[in-house]
Amino acid sequence: MRILLVGAGGVGTAITRIAARRDFFEHMAVADYDPTRAEAAVAALGDAGSRFSAHRVDASDRAAVTALLTEHRCDVLLNATDPRFVMPLFEAALAGRAHYLDMAMSLSAPHPDRPYEECGVRLGDAQFEQAELWEKSGRLALVGMGVEPGLSDVFARHAADELFDEIEEIGIRDGANLTVEGYDFAPSFSIWTTIEECLNPPVVFEKDRGWFTTEPFSEPEVFDFPEGIGPVECVNVEHEEVLLVPRWVDARRVTFKYGLGDDFIGKLKTLHALGLDSTAPVTVASDLGPARISPRDVVAAVLPDPATLGDRMHGKTCAGTWVKGTKDGAPREVYLYHVVDNQWSMREYGSQAVVWQTAINPVVALELVAAGTWAGSGVLGPEAFPARPFLELLTAYGSPWGQREQ
Repeated sequence: MRILLVGAGGVGTAITRIAARRDFFEHMAVADYDPTRAEAAVAALGDAGSRFSAHRVDASDRAAVTALLTEHRCDVLLNATDPRFVMPLFEAALAGRAHYLDMAMSLSAPHPDRPYEECGVRLGDAQFEQAELWEKSGRLALVGMGVEPGLSDVFARHAADELFDEIEEIGIRDGANLTVEGYDFAPSFSIWTTIEECLNPPVVFEKDRGWFTTEPFSEPEVFDFPEGIGPVECVNVEHEEVLLVPRWVDARRVTFKYGLGDDFIGKLKTLHALGLDSTAPVTVASDLGPARISPRDVVAAVLPDPATLGDRMHGKTCAGTWVKGTKDGAPREVYLYHVVDNQWSMREYGSQAVVWQTAINPVVALELVAAGTWAGSGVLGPEAFPARPFLELLTAYGSPWGQREQ
C-alpha cells in the first residue's frame, strides 16, 4: 500500500509516528500547505523515516492533489486536515482512483427556518450523495475513521454484534481531566473544529422520528468516566456518530455528548455572541493595507497550537460508547471505552494524548484495508465492517480498550 497523507499538523504528525512502527505499507507521502510542517514530521522519524517523503500541496486544489496521488502511485488518500477540506480531498481521491479515509466528514448547514428542531444539510450529506460514483469506481471512501467518530462507531458495531440482542440507546460519551500548565484557556484539539461542532445545532436520532436537532449544550448529564477521570458533565454536541451509527446499527436512539465544562461552554457562547465563531471573511485594516480574514481563523491564530501543548498537559482523555438494551431477555448497560494518559503518549510517541488518540485509529483501519480484512466500495462508515478485527489490532498496537458494566 502507498499512502498520501494530507495534513501534517498535530494529528498528521502523530499518524507518521504511529505508522513508522508498522510494516503494512510501502511508502507514505506527507503533504501540507506549509512544506516545513511536512518536512518536520518526516525528519522527526529519523532512521524510521526512510519510507516517508515530504511535499507541499494546497488541500483545496483538487487537481494538485490528484496529480500528487498519481505522481507517487498512491493507493489511498488519508485526510488529516480540518473539515473545510473534506470535499476537495474526497473528490480528488475519486479522480485519482484512490481509496479515501477521513476523520471528520463534510460540513453541515443549519435548517434556514427551524435550526433547533429540524436538520438542514447534515454532516456527511455531500459525501453520501456521491456514494454511487464510489461504488461504480470500485473504490472505498471510509468516512469518520478517527476516534470520535471512528473507534466510537466500532464500539457500537461490536455491541450490536456481540453484547446485545436489542439496543435501546447508543450514546457516545467523551470526557477528560486534562489540564494545561500556564494557560487559562488552551483547547487540546483544533479550536476551529471545536467551534464548528459545539455551536452548531446538535443532532439526535430516534427510530420513530429520524434525525432532528436541539439547542446547543442541551440535555446536560453527569457521566462517570473510568480510570480515575471521574464524573464530568456532558452535553449534546453535533457529531458524525449520530449520522453514521443508525445507517448500519439498529438502535432506538443515538446521541453524542461531550464533557466540556461550564467554563469552556461560557467561552464558546461568548465567541458566538461576539461573532468570533463566523467563517465569513471580514475586512481588517492593517499597516500593510486591508486584509480579508475570518473571525474564527483569528481565534485559531491567537490560541496555542494544540500539538505543542503536550509537555504542559497532564491527565487522561477518554472516548467511549455507552449502550443500553437487552441480552438474553435481561436489561444490560455497558460502556466501551479507550483511555490515553498524556504522560504515556508523550513518553512513547512525543504526541499529546488527544491528537495521538485520534491518529491511531486511521492507521489501524488502513492496516486492515491493506490486509483485505476490511474491504468494500462506496461511501462507508466504520460500522459497515466487523469490529472484532479492529479491536484486536488496536490492542496489538499497544493501546488496549476497556469494557465496563454499568
